[in-house]
Amino acid sequence: MAVHEVRLRRSETVAEGTMAFHLSRPQGFSFRAGQSLLLGLIDPLETDSEGDRRTFTIASAPHEADLMVATRMRDTAFKRVLKSLPAGAALTIDGPNGSMVLEEDASRQLVFLAGGIGITPFRSMILHAAHERLPQRILLLYGNRRPEDAAFLAELQEVERRHASFRLVALMSEPEKSSQAWSGETGRVDRALIERHVADPQKAIYYFAGPPPMTMAMHAMLEELGVGEPSMRYEEFYGY
Repeated sequence: MAVHEVRLRRSETVAEGTMAFHLSRPQGFSFRAGQSLLLGLIDPLETDSEGDRRTFTIASAPHEADLMVATRMRDTAFKRVLKSLPAGAALTIDGPNGSMVLEEDASRQLVFLAGGIGITPFRSMILHAAHERLPQRILLLYGNRRPEDAAFLAELQEVERRHASFRLVALMSEPEKSSQAWSGETGRVDRALIERHVADPQKAIYYFAGPPPMTMAMHAMLEELGVGEPSMRYEEFYGY
């Protein structure tokens, strides 16, 4: 895979403490929904032991004109520099990478388990499936502490209104700490939630992504439900 130089189109806050960065898309750059790229800074003003490149899921869908990544804004040299870049700044990308992509078998329900910034691969997949009118039945179980923390929530709610094959269950674990009213589900993404919303849990295909403790917990929970390894699609990400 070739390394491409890209330009920062714009950056925006998409949830409290979370930003999205829109990048120019190199001619001929193609990827599958759910894949990632390696984003690099060019001659940054500061650096640290973690280096000047990070892996990010491509949060944009393949049909969208620009590439987009989103991240929690931890206080690291990489993210401080990235946040301060003006529109037009040059960066590098290498990719795409990753194999956690949409299952082509439309006979089985796809269940996406997402928490916080782990929503990024699923935004890409859901928008792609809606744009292409794919037959897959997709259920997204999306947990956050508060509505303010839920990146892309309004957009996903709109996709659900327009596409019958996609269903969203958003839930908050600490809605009492929010300045916004929340009338939806509360709690966390757990076995009880799956059993309430998935008619036949053993027959679905499950997708999840995040830091190792999260993926290990999801894996163990699904095993307790009787879901086998062949029915799981997951990736571990570091550096949240």
